[in-house]
Amino acid sequence: MNEKQVHKFVQKYLETTGCRIIEKSPAHFQVKLSPRADRDITNRPFYWSFVDRTGAEPETMSMLFVTDKAKYDQSIAVIPVPTPAPVSAPVSVPTPVQSSDSLQSDEAPTGIEAAAEAAIGRTFGYLNTTLNAAGMRIPREDLHYGSRKLDQLFESARANGSYVCLFQEPDKRSAHPLQSTAYSAWLGVNLKVEFACDMKREEIHSFGVSLATGQCLENFHNQLLEHRMTPKLPPNVHTAKNALSLNKAVTIAEQILERKLRTYDYTWADAAAGRLEVELSTIRHYYEPLLEHVDDENRQTITEQFERRQEEIKWQYEPRVTVSAINCGIFYLQGIG
Repeated sequence: MNEKQVHKFVQKYLETTGCRIIEKSPAHFQVKLSPRADRDITNRPFYWSFVDRTGAEPETMSMLFVTDKAKYDQSIAVIPVPTPAPVSAPVSVPTPVQSSDSLQSDEAPTGIEAAAEAAIGRTFGYLNTTLNAAGMRIPREDLHYGSRKLDQLFESARANGSYVCLFQEPDKRSAHPLQSTAYSAWLGVNLKVEFACDMKREEIHSFGVSLATGQCLENFHNQLLEHRMTPKLPPNVHTAKNALSLNKAVTIAEQILERKLRTYDYTWADAAAGRLEVELSTIRHYYEPLLEHVDDENRQTITEQFERRQEEIKWQYEPRVTVSAINCGIFYLQGIG
């Protein structure tokens, strides 16, 4: 992902989770997190357990997300520093003699601040922060592909977006207030198929199964992109009764995917099985003579090492096909599908 793609994803995430964007540019976002986003990405489980136990009003964090570090650092480097007001000529005033106690009291705040900074550093390590207009420290996170905080945003989006329920927005509202349009429910599921051995290839298949008729459509996600969807039921719309259960719809999608996978060419699996046998034969030639001549004291250690090495080679070379669900949802579309 480049900087523009990261910026677009972060903006979508902030808007979807209800965060309040205080300031933004093509290179950064300064935001007040929503409770939902704060729970997912700030690593404050003890604070949120306290809020849940006591029912206190949560105070969420403000954060600075930088999506283009070079551009943002350049922009803040050219901000003019306010010039201090001119000071009149100093007037010579006799300086009173101060005791050592008064000198220590004047220097005490500096020592307390230094001790506080040191304590924060010991507790949290280095904190990359910035100051806003009010002089408040705001944690700064530089977001780029592979960064820890961006991975947290990905995981939050994956966890909260694994299931959705959306309705198709009608092209135009009905002219008659009592006229109602029938919508039928579809189970949409995106499946990832992984072909793995010592090499790996992945495919994504999107299926939509009508809960009213059992009809199954491939490339269902692309068809959904042709419609405008909303999480709220539109006016003058009613939903038809489902004839299929969710388990039955999932079974239909699995059966269609299985039939499709049976038509694939699996010569890669035969080649991987051949490489697996060569590797297993190699380590057998090494360990079997070794086990014949080793003493009883070391036999168990070498046997465990041999078995562990065999398992590692099988995991690496053994051909396998795995299917996993990425996300799914119920989509109400116009008509009885």
